[in-house]
Amino acid sequence: MISIKNDHELEKMRQACKITAAARALAGEMVRPGVTTRQIDKAVHDFIVSQGAKPSFLNYGGFPASACISVNNVVIHGIPDGYVLKEGDIVSVDVGAYYKGFHGDCAATYPCGEISPAAQKLIAVTKQSFFEGLKFATQGHRVSDISHAVQTYVESNGFSVVRDFIGHGVGANLHEEPEVPNFGAPGRGPRLLKGMTIAIEPMVNVGTYDVRVLKDRWTTVTADGKLSAHYENTVLITDGEPEILTVTEGL
Repeated sequence: MISIKNDHELEKMRQACKITAAARALAGEMVRPGVTTRQIDKAVHDFIVSQGAKPSFLNYGGFPASACISVNNVVIHGIPDGYVLKEGDIVSVDVGAYYKGFHGDCAATYPCGEISPAAQKLIAVTKQSFFEGLKFATQGHRVSDISHAVQTYVESNGFSVVRDFIGHGVGANLHEEPEVPNFGAPGRGPRLLKGMTIAIEPMVNVGTYDVRVLKDRWTTVTADGKLSAHYENTVLITDGEPEILTVTEGL
């Protein structure tokens, strides 16, 4: 069942999402050569806890960290470790914070130092595809109108959209209904209603959209070893323009 949030619940969600967005921004500022993914994860953990919140991802389904940090060909669910970031890497950071009974969820891909023009384009297209989908995140549209807009924009730029993982509702639970794919024909799925909160999160690959999950059962990589990028925000459906809840300056 899709959860419709009232004003009291939305105020709590805004607080959770503000913490989440600040954690993402902090992680992004740390992406530079010489820093380990574990150091970024610790900073994210410590910040979220300092705000009186809990990291949504820590121990979620057994995930061992507070942030998913996915480098280069890792699509999602990268486990932070001793890997030292190097010039030219692209680093996707996915974070969530649980505060007063509600979750925020957001992600972005950051350049590590100077990156290739191809990698720059991938990051830019992935981010813009979110905003193309957001145009349809309004009351009366259907979920797949968002999906279709994301896919159309990504493929028009020569990239592919991951099929095996998708966006989702978010609120009292980290993953709620409805499912929000990043691909598909328009005019399908649940109709969007005021008070719905969803995570729109394009995952975009340079090559094939096929992915595989490694033996740790978390780390998901591109099947062809090519680069991948990720961008996500928690979004509120209103009776007007959608509201990005995980908003920070410059997004």
